[in-house]
Amino acid sequence: DDRAVREFWKPRGNAAVGDCMPFFDGERWHLYYLVDRHAHRSKWGLGAHQWAHASTTDLVHWEHHPMAVPITDEKEGSICTGSVFLDGGEYRAWYAVRSIDGSPAPLGYASSRDGVHFTKSEWSQTLTAPYTGASARDPHVFQDPRDGLFHMLVTTSQADVAGNDRGCLAHLISRDLQTWKQQPPFIVPGLPGEPECCEWFEWNGWYYLVFSNGGIARYRMSRHPLGPWIAPAVSAFDGNRCNVMKSAPWHDHRRIGAAFLPRAGGGYAGNVVFRELVQQADGTLTTRFVPELMPKTGEPLRLQPVLPEAGPTTPAGGFVVRSDTAQSAIAFNGLPHDLHLTVRLRPAAGVTALGIAFRGADDDKLVPILRLLPVQRRIEVTGEATLTDVEGLGAEVALELYLKDDMLDVCLNGRRTLSSRVPPAAGDRLAFFSEGGETRVEALEVRPLVVAEQP
Repeated sequence: DDRAVREFWKPRGNAAVGDCMPFFDGERWHLYYLVDRHAHRSKWGLGAHQWAHASTTDLVHWEHHPMAVPITDEKEGSICTGSVFLDGGEYRAWYAVRSIDGSPAPLGYASSRDGVHFTKSEWSQTLTAPYTGASARDPHVFQDPRDGLFHMLVTTSQADVAGNDRGCLAHLISRDLQTWKQQPPFIVPGLPGEPECCEWFEWNGWYYLVFSNGGIARYRMSRHPLGPWIAPAVSAFDGNRCNVMKSAPWHDHRRIGAAFLPRAGGGYAGNVVFRELVQQADGTLTTRFVPELMPKTGEPLRLQPVLPEAGPTTPAGGFVVRSDTAQSAIAFNGLPHDLHLTVRLRPAAGVTALGIAFRGADDDKLVPILRLLPVQRRIEVTGEATLTDVEGLGAEVALELYLKDDMLDVCLNGRRTLSSRVPPAAGDRLAFFSEGGETRVEALEVRPLVVAEQP
């Protein structure tokens, strides 16, 4: 059912999911998102994006709503990403407009009493020097719990600065959400490009600032609402194909993020990807799958190894993939095209690479799709996504993954996640490989994905 919002969902037809702006009002979890039809090429490359909207009260049953913030003027090239702020029963959807003539992008908001039906306000404001007004976008509004002052963060650049210190989050303050005064930059990440799709939130005494450069969402943390901001050792939530994740609270002190996996061949927008953020004891954040939002699965399959001929024990009892210097593999045939897989991998000392190849055929050479590289602390999906700074690849690795159509989603040890497209292949072979030593494969379970109707 194309109305059941789950991992890998997209709207029907040629529409795709762009930047996501989740929001939780205490009862309903809202997924506002930019709906895209031509990979950002509409309206002379400005996108012609509008805010689409679906919502849920249980992460299972979903309602699809009218456009929350549509284009209503021919001069509007695109309604950019933004944020929703709830103030005294009034929902305010803050956004920027990409102007057809390239003039400074006006910041604006639309208001609503139910979070569904919004009316655009006449209020607007543009950034002025030292900020670059034309690139202004992605406004995020929050309130300082200490003094009640409102803060707005806006993606832009410093006009008179060169290099990686150019991109910044502009900072504005207000007492009434109407009159905003510019301040010095809230943060200058020092990364290429401009920090996009930011968010600020508090969680159990920690304050977090999230922004994306090159599509990769990163976070900073602080004990104080306005910083100073600490960059954790691992600041990226996912790999380079899980784009501009933003998050919102959920019941029982949970927090759920939403991002998009770009369409095959690259370009803007694609399918939605969900993540659950987990706060560790030291305040750092990790990611894992959201159980309620993952694809539905069937019963476990009975697997029998076919390579090598002198196969080891059954998958239930575990088996060893052995290699001296060349790559070697143990394979299984008859696998479904779309599947859910869980497994424990235990590489011996000296293993330089291990992993899994999918959808192979008898006459195919073994081309691994998912590679774990313990020495480099890196995970790769062939020709697509990478995940860096991954700890524990040389020890026991608990791996969970979903493979659906040309999309792969991986969770490692319940702490790191990676989403990717995969190259086209039509075979039914699944193979495990190990380079530079042996890897023990335990607790292998494969289930087919099933088509589930909206409950």
